[in-house]
Amino acid sequence: MKTLDAGLVAHLLGGVTTLCHCWRVARKDGAVLGFTDHDRDLVIEGVTYKAATGFTATAIEDQLGLAVSNLDVDGALSSAAITEDDLNAGLYDDAAVIIMRVNWQDVSQRVILRSGFLGQVTRGEAAFSAELRGLAAKLDQSAGRVFQRTCAWELGDSRCQIDLGAPAHHGTGTVVSVISSFDFTASGIGSFVPGIFSRGKIVWTSGDNAGLAVEVKAHSQGAPNAWLSLFLPMPRPIEVGDTFDITAGCDKRLETCRDRFANVVNFGGFPHMPGNDFALGYARQGDNNDGGSLFSSG
Repeated sequence: MKTLDAGLVAHLLGGVTTLCHCWRVARKDGAVLGFTDHDRDLVIEGVTYKAATGFTATAIEDQLGLAVSNLDVDGALSSAAITEDDLNAGLYDDAAVIIMRVNWQDVSQRVILRSGFLGQVTRGEAAFSAELRGLAAKLDQSAGRVFQRTCAWELGDSRCQIDLGAPAHHGTGTVVSVISSFDFTASGIGSFVPGIFSRGKIVWTSGDNAGLAVEVKAHSQGAPNAWLSLFLPMPRPIEVGDTFDITAGCDKRLETCRDRFANVVNFGGFPHMPGNDFALGYARQGDNNDGGSLFSSG
């Protein structure tokens, strides 16, 4: 149940209303944007809610449980506030959203209709559509320890304890040639072992993509430059001369943890966990069927 401001209650009971919707979007980079379906800008608590920005929402419908609600937010990519480059850069991913019903004649009279986070964003040629997930959707996500054969830790976190700032796991490079939106060659990292940056991360330090990060799909060494392939294209073109920081990657296998990082003591997986093939297996003549460990070296 929502508690309405006394002034808003009186306004609603007056017969004729002057109401509109306002959306407040707080991105992870700290930017706060406001939008309204009113025909002029409104200022609420220091945030200007822009009119005519091509930002509209479907009907709001609440439901029981943790399922994602049916509310979608649609907008025009031509808007000065929301650009295709910002969407491609992920600036709106998981952005916090507040939807309010506001008396545009007195913006102090307002009520919050929904709070949540932007979910899946789909883009067309001239517009985008974003799914708004309620606060309860966070409870529908898996939490806690995951038991699996591969490592559950993130390379370099407090449980892994690998120092990604160490010279053996970190480098700086410069783009020498651009092959495609995914692939390019770079100088400055030619001394590293081939493949060490596969599944690693690039953070651009100059160029149009400065400050953005992306995961490396593959890394190989050439003469004299290294070849890098990205999982996703950058939102803005990569140019020759762009510089970046790059850190090592890990495929989370026990062999990689042992041979590349010498960090088996902190390995977060269970490589000897029986799988479906083991559960469905059967004893065969000539196999080691004495009940002992299948992984013993003796």
